[in-house]
Amino acid sequence: MLYAVFLMFRIFNTNLCFFISLFPRSHLHHMEPSNETQISKFLLLGFSEEPGLQPLIFGLFLSMYLITVFGNLLIILAISTDPNLYTPMYFFLANLSFVDICFTSTTVPKMLVNIRTQSKVITYEDCITQIYFFILFAVMDVFLLSVMAYDRFVAICHPLHYTIIVNPRLCGLLVLVSWVMCVLNSLLQSLMMLRLSFCTHLHIPHFFCELNQMLQLACSDTFLNNVVMYLAAVLLAGGPFIGILYSYSKIVSSIRGISSAQGKCKAFSTCASHLSVVSLFYCTMLGVYLSSAATHSSRSSATASVMYTVVTPMLNPFIYSLRNKDMKRALKAFFGKETLTWPIVIRLKKCL
Repeated sequence: MLYAVFLMFRIFNTNLCFFISLFPRSHLHHMEPSNETQISKFLLLGFSEEPGLQPLIFGLFLSMYLITVFGNLLIILAISTDPNLYTPMYFFLANLSFVDICFTSTTVPKMLVNIRTQSKVITYEDCITQIYFFILFAVMDVFLLSVMAYDRFVAICHPLHYTIIVNPRLCGLLVLVSWVMCVLNSLLQSLMMLRLSFCTHLHIPHFFCELNQMLQLACSDTFLNNVVMYLAAVLLAGGPFIGILYSYSKIVSSIRGISSAQGKCKAFSTCASHLSVVSLFYCTMLGVYLSSAATHSSRSSATASVMYTVVTPMLNPFIYSLRNKDMKRALKAFFGKETLTWPIVIRLKKCL
């Protein structure tokens, strides 16, 4: 699967390079008209320029990346091999795990390669490609979290109609619409970058090509880019967040109406993992941008961005596996700690 993601990235990068070549290269030039040259590379400054810290940073991010990839991959394999987990909630969870793998793979491998080769260079085409995939998977994360909140809302507030409302066709349609909207938004944001001109200062104080940092490096007018960026943030991040808040307000009201304490605990346990992931993702993201706006430090913003770009995808498998009995049972069965013959027995009983 990782090879397929890498192949998809390279194919898109090749096509994007061809598309960019159709545009005039005046978007990359020095400010002086008499000394105009083509500039096709940026420098990712990362976290620290001290040589002694590079092995530590490399080892830390490599370990976090491997944990993220293998943890989310185990979630996908456990869900796909256990028939008891063929439900809407785990279908959305498998999609979330796949998106988290891709989300982290967009930024961390390039940073690890730069540290290993002691190079900070990233080409213009690769930078635009990285912006595209970063926005794509970040917004897709938001959409999946909102869809999962809707799934929990129907399961708790309308349990008798759950199988009718949240049917396989609706699940597939929700995921498909989310992908289409994310692809169109990422394509729009990336194409908007092609109209900008960049000057001699091409140092990006980040470990990846972040959209806001790129806009700050531009010499040309970025008013339209900022309007599109903030409008997309309000609609595609704020909108789903309002939907999540509405869903959980209804869930809390329904839980409060349950008479028994055991019933309340059981209802709350079905959405505790999702609520933890939502809180972690949104709180870290809001903390990054609020802190960067207050301190005006790009280097501190890069350090804080690690929370929602690396740490949150890494913690998602632990949150969903440690707090979910069905997931723990499926993982035990996947590793052979439980008998794997029961699906065959069930099929034989159905045949008989």
